[in-house]
Amino acid sequence: MKDILDKAKQWLTATFDAETQTEIQNLINNNPNDLADRFYKNMEFGTGGMRGIMGAGTNRINKYTLGRATQGLSNYLIDNVKKEQLSVVIAFDCRHNSKKFAKVVADVLSANNIKVFLFEDLRATPELSFAVRHLNCDAGIVLTASHNPPEYNGYKVYWADGGQIVPPHDSGIIGNVNALDFSEIKFDANEDLIETIGKEVDAVFIEDSVKNGSLYDKIDRKNLKIVFTSLHGTSIVSVPDALKKAGYTDVHIVEEQREPNGDFPTVKSPNPEEPEALKMATDLANKIDADIVIGTDPDCDRLGVAVRDLDGNMKLMNGNQTMVVMTKFLLKKWKDEGKLNGKQFVGSTIVSTELVNDVATSYNVETKVGLTGFKWIAKMVRDFPELDFIGGGEESFGYMVGDFVRDKDAVTATLLACEVAALAKQNGSSFYQELLNIYIDNSFYKEHLISITKKGMDGAAEIQQMLSDMRNNPLTEIDGEKVESLCDYDASTKKDLITGEVSKIDLPKSNVLIYQTESGTRIAARPSGTEPKIKFYFSVNAPLDNTKKATQVEAKLDAKIQRIIKEMKLN
Repeated sequence: MKDILDKAKQWLTATFDAETQTEIQNLINNNPNDLADRFYKNMEFGTGGMRGIMGAGTNRINKYTLGRATQGLSNYLIDNVKKEQLSVVIAFDCRHNSKKFAKVVADVLSANNIKVFLFEDLRATPELSFAVRHLNCDAGIVLTASHNPPEYNGYKVYWADGGQIVPPHDSGIIGNVNALDFSEIKFDANEDLIETIGKEVDAVFIEDSVKNGSLYDKIDRKNLKIVFTSLHGTSIVSVPDALKKAGYTDVHIVEEQREPNGDFPTVKSPNPEEPEALKMATDLANKIDADIVIGTDPDCDRLGVAVRDLDGNMKLMNGNQTMVVMTKFLLKKWKDEGKLNGKQFVGSTIVSTELVNDVATSYNVETKVGLTGFKWIAKMVRDFPELDFIGGGEESFGYMVGDFVRDKDAVTATLLACEVAALAKQNGSSFYQELLNIYIDNSFYKEHLISITKKGMDGAAEIQQMLSDMRNNPLTEIDGEKVESLCDYDASTKKDLITGEVSKIDLPKSNVLIYQTESGTRIAARPSGTEPKIKFYFSVNAPLDNTKKATQVEAKLDAKIQRIIKEMKLN
């Protein structure tokens, strides 16, 4: 506790403003537990950048932690990018303090003689990724905490290719940040170097989104009835315009959720993975007999899709299902146009469904599989410039079409989902029927995710202990199936638990474990990179002979997943 108190007292010095000093002094006097949580560690970059609760302290998002990160980035850019005039573009979402924090970040960059393009108001994260390359910038920053609760905010850094930072730049930037004292931050802005941008970038971004997301000329887009909700987030400034430009006219917006609002007042969580978040949208869809519901998270990089099942009920697709259907659609389009020549690939991640690999293989297209997070898919695009990137996704409701944006992109993915639905309807099918057709051709894959929250210092230790137990005392049987292999991405090893043979995994290290049985059942475990959670991913599959058996097969797979959860004592 003495170390924490010493760190806290540093925030009572002249380096920090009076408001911050008062907040810290109150904590020292009245709330030692909260003080400890704010100072037991420094805010760190994870799979989605730096994300945390707002407030004073080293383990919080505030003017000083953001300033220190930006000063470290500035130092790294100055040392490693040899240009006469460096430039960075900044965007921000609808969260509390995002606009203020964006100006703080702009001030620090400009104080370091770096040109800044600052969006005039909230913008979608994929537009920030697009703008980095469009404006020929050396880096980009977006202030967002994605779908986290209202008390959170965050900071994501993009490199010149439009993708989030990856090795060696991530560790290089972090090294610079960690070497800094808060007193070294340059907060005095050079306003001459800060340029406000807006509609001129929007227009090009929307045009390119439509070009990439609207793929067939002869689709009856006017016949698709769409319900859209922005869940109080940034997508309201881009998705409706993109749908209109693409030719979708029967679009119904959930008005109660149209207004950007960092409190997200109509939902418990602004997370399109959760059916509850899309309830207003699905209720509206049932009222007006819509074909498809689409909802996006606050920074508009992820989307939830609900469609009619065979009985006419609205059914929320999970991220794996959506990515499989959209990838199949893209692959067929490329094949129909005679563009598949062995020099293409699709992207996925280690915790996403293996069904996407099977679908790609049926078109003789390679699936490149990376670690969790779209920065790794963006890195694939950069690492293999001789190959065409068709599209890619991950289980967490993100998808990326082509490479004009180098991050998950709910604007273009919304258009693509609507293209799938519109063409299917035109041909007497449906989005859901297209998914069932894929299951019949391959196998019915059912995935499930559970997240267990463990807050604070004790929670972080508990998460590490759970992973340690799974690593050092591996499961040998899952639901009566013999475990075939254990992939340990932290050790970069794959161990055959039957023969004992160990092989090397050629990916960067990551604290992820994946068990696989002889029958293809998979369990993955990993700590969240942005929240105090440990996540468990389950994947099971079974043959599907015809669509009439889909409900029955799905129920059996759901029951199997629940047995495994109970067996692992996770419920």
